[in-house]
Amino acid sequence: MAFIDEIKLHMRAGRGGHGVVRWRHEKGRDLAGAAGGNGGNGGDIYARALRDIGILARYRHKKEFLSERGEDGMNKSMYGKNGEDFYLEVPVGSIITNTTTGEQFQLLTEGESVFLLKGGKGGLGNEHFKSSTNTTPWESTKGTDGEEADFFIELQLIVDAGLVGFPNAGKSSLLNVITNATAKVGSYQFTTLEPNLGDFYRYIIADIPGLIEGAAEGRGLGHKFLRHIQRTKLILHCISLENEDIKAAYETIRKELAAHSEELAQKREIIVLTKTDLVDADTLKKKVKEAQKFSKDVLTVSVYDDESIKQFSDNLIKILRSLSI
Repeated sequence: MAFIDEIKLHMRAGRGGHGVVRWRHEKGRDLAGAAGGNGGNGGDIYARALRDIGILARYRHKKEFLSERGEDGMNKSMYGKNGEDFYLEVPVGSIITNTTTGEQFQLLTEGESVFLLKGGKGGLGNEHFKSSTNTTPWESTKGTDGEEADFFIELQLIVDAGLVGFPNAGKSSLLNVITNATAKVGSYQFTTLEPNLGDFYRYIIADIPGLIEGAAEGRGLGHKFLRHIQRTKLILHCISLENEDIKAAYETIRKELAAHSEELAQKREIIVLTKTDLVDADTLKKKVKEAQKFSKDVLTVSVYDDESIKQFSDNLIKILRSLSI
């Protein structure tokens, strides 16, 4: 199923049930008194957060949701039943915007819920209008419509560490070997078309689709997915040693992060030099020294070398624990 991280939906809270005109029937008295009950209120609409980033895909083919209508009033002064509330399930990290009013909600913890739309009020039955001067009221009112609005739902992933870098920097391969992920890999740019997640000793790591120069302005795929590292606690900046000029590669990605958000540019960063199997030991040492000019934390890895993967994993887990993430 395709990953969906933004969607537009229309929602309508339930209409209130109608009040009714009814009468008590007693022996010898057809109209013994007003006995029409009020209608029930329409159901409200809420959003509730679940720890499942794939939930929005459920709504691809259904874009309108409504809560239950309130029941009409009944005889014997009985009120109609209130309509059942509707809970729209969204992933943790969702931002919900009521595009009709501009009101915005964020759901950042599992199980958290927010109120979105109010159901209509139930109408009044004729018993409500009974008085000393109006002993046989024929009045009743209809239930009111529930609130309705258009909503835009956008997902910003909440992960412990986000892998960023140029397309083909080895991010997906690295995620696969250090976690249980099954991200697609290939020898061409933009293999990753959606964020992939992996569990690294209970730390969640996301592979963010490759960035290119101009991503913050909409080039390539990065402009859509930069927001997924907005809430990432740590950035793993992957630079392939296929790049002869790692400084230029580093600065290009840093520029895109800053262009998207200054807050994003200030996040803690670790440089990861990937594809170390492509260079000899002396060249690797030289590249590490160069990278240390940009960040005090520099890790190296080759996904084809078990010892390299183990050393990388050991160093990364130490860093994550030291940061109290």
